Amino acid sequence: MTLHIYTSLRRIDKIYQQEKHGSKMAFLDGNPPERLCMPIVNHIESLGGEVRLNSRIKKIELNEDGTVKSFLLNNGNKIEGDAYVVATPVDIFKLLLPEDWREISYFKKLEKLVGVPVINVHIWFDRKLKNTYDHLLFSRSPLLSVYADMSVTCKEYYNPYQSMLELVFAPAEEWIACSDSEIIDATMKELAKLFPDEISADQSKAKVVKYHIVKTPRSVYKTVPNCEPCRPLQRSPIQGFYLAGDYTKQKYLASMEGAVLSGKLCAQSIVQDYELLRTLGQRKLTGASIH
Repeated sequence: MTLHIYTSLRRIDKIYQQEKHGSKMAFLDGNPPERLCMPIVNHIESLGGEVRLNSRIKKIELNEDGTVKSFLLNNGNKIEGDAYVVATPVDIFKLLLPEDWREISYFKKLEKLVGVPVINVHIWFDRKLKNTYDHLLFSRSPLLSVYADMSVTCKEYYNPYQSMLELVFAPAEEWIACSDSEIIDATMKELAKLFPDEISADQSKAKVVKYHIVKTPRSVYKTVPNCEPCRPLQRSPIQGFYLAGDYTKQKYLASMEGAVLSGKLCAQSIVQDYELLRTLGQRKLTGASIH
């Protein structure tokens, strides 16, 4: 396990060393729905696109030749388009995978990619912690992989008198079924080791004002040996069908950066295929719906 983690970190370090601004990290200055999602929605709508919320895909319906006929939504509506993109986590896509596609090598390899549980812990303290910085910090704790003081790194949470720590509690396989109180107790014990002068497990020092636990039963795929060849290209062997997501083939592994890059590569593939899609008798891509 130690060797695997070390190798992964070396690879990540090598990747980012090749980037002009690879050493820089940044946080949103507010909550993701408002500061990240809404600007994307506004941009799509400004170009004539449509974004439908609460429109979960129930089934990918196929034509007789195996291409996509439509997306059947959980509300009974059907969506037809010229190009179809599924940009979900790999585990969700595998649940949607049509039976007729399962033995195709491109899709069959996805069996190797399995998401792992992750727990995010948010803790508000009654005072400002001294040993925190305006940066994402990697932890030496076996339970808390990375953390940040959001009262320092994020404008929305800025507070000169109190700290708000956001931590990634992982690996979480043995903890995902535990209660919130059990998780917060374990977190505080680890924080007492990281901040011995400021935090104690019994809260005799900095006290917890409130906390919030977010559990994700299946998050990013687990980077086990030989999983790299199983990551699919964004262009599938099914004409007009594409994938996006951090698990797809791109250089940033399972990360937010990887998810963004996969979307760009997916869009490039669709643009490159435009003439092919048009000659197949499908509608122009400018009239396609995005879901």
